[in-house]
Amino acid sequence: MDSLQNRFALITGAASGIGQQLAYTLAGEGCHLCLVDRDEAGLQELANELRGTPVRVCLQVCDLQDPDAISRMVTNALEVTGGIDLLINNAGVACYGPTHQMSMEQWNQVMQINLLAPIQLTQQLLPHLLLRRDPHIVNMCSISGLVAGGRFAAYHTSKFGLIGFTEALRGEYRRQGVGVTAICPGPVRTQLYREASSSRADGKVPEPPAWVCASPEQVARRTLKAIRRNERQVLITPMAHLLFQIKRFFPSLIDMANGFSRRGRKRRLQQVEAMGSQQTVNPLAAAEDQPQRKSA
Repeated sequence: MDSLQNRFALITGAASGIGQQLAYTLAGEGCHLCLVDRDEAGLQELANELRGTPVRVCLQVCDLQDPDAISRMVTNALEVTGGIDLLINNAGVACYGPTHQMSMEQWNQVMQINLLAPIQLTQQLLPHLLLRRDPHIVNMCSISGLVAGGRFAAYHTSKFGLIGFTEALRGEYRRQGVGVTAICPGPVRTQLYREASSSRADGKVPEPPAWVCASPEQVARRTLKAIRRNERQVLITPMAHLLFQIKRFFPSLIDMANGFSRRGRKRRLQQVEAMGSQQTVNPLAAAEDQPQRKSA
C-alpha cells in the first residue's frame, strides 16, 4: 500500500493495547478509521482523543464471539465508510492452564475470537476489498503461531491457524494486487495476560517479564512499515526472532526446553501409582454384574 492518506482502515480490538496504538499511528498518516471492539466506553474515549485529527472515525461496538453480530457490523461499516481499504484483524484473547482441564467453552471462545472471527471478517470484506485500488489485510498472528510451548494450547492453535490462513490468502490474492501480512510479535505489554481465562484451580495467569516484552507502540510502528512494504511475515522482539530461528534450525532444543523439569512427570507417576494401589472397578464390568431390572 503506497499511501494511507484518505484510506479507510477497519481495526478490531481497537479500544486498547495494540489496536489503540494502531489507531493513533494510522490517524497520524491521514488514514480514516473504523474502530471495532466490544468495549463501548473504551471506543468512545479513543474517539474523543482522535477528535482533533483531520480523519473520520466511526465506531462499531461488536462482540466477535457472535457471528451474526459480525455480519451486522460489516454491513454497517461498509455503509458508513463507503468502503474499506485496510482490514486489521487484531483482537485476541488467551486461556492459560493445563489443556486437559480446559473447558470447551474456553476453547470455543479463543478459537472464535482469534481465528473464526478473522476468517469471517475477511470472507465478508474480500469482495469489497477487491474493488479498492490498493487493499491490504493484516492479521496479528504472534510468535505463538510459529513456536508452541505449554499451557497455552488454545492460543497456539488459533494463532497457528491464523498463520496458515494468512499464507493462503497471500498465495491466492497476491496476483490480484491484494497485500496480506502476518505480524508475529513476541510478548507485548497489553491486557492479554491479565484478562486471559485460566483452567488452573487457582485461576492464575503468569505474565512475562517486562524486559522481554515489546510495547504496543513498537508493534504499531512496525505494522505500518510492513503495510507499506507489503511484507509477508514480520517478527517483532529479539525473543521472537530467537525462538523462530531455534525452531527452524534446532527444533530439538525446543523439546529439551519443554521437557527440562521432571517434577511434572514425577507428580503424574505418583498419582498413577496412588490410583493403582486402590481397588479400581471397571464401570462397564460393574454394570454387567448388576442384576438386570425386569421391565414392568
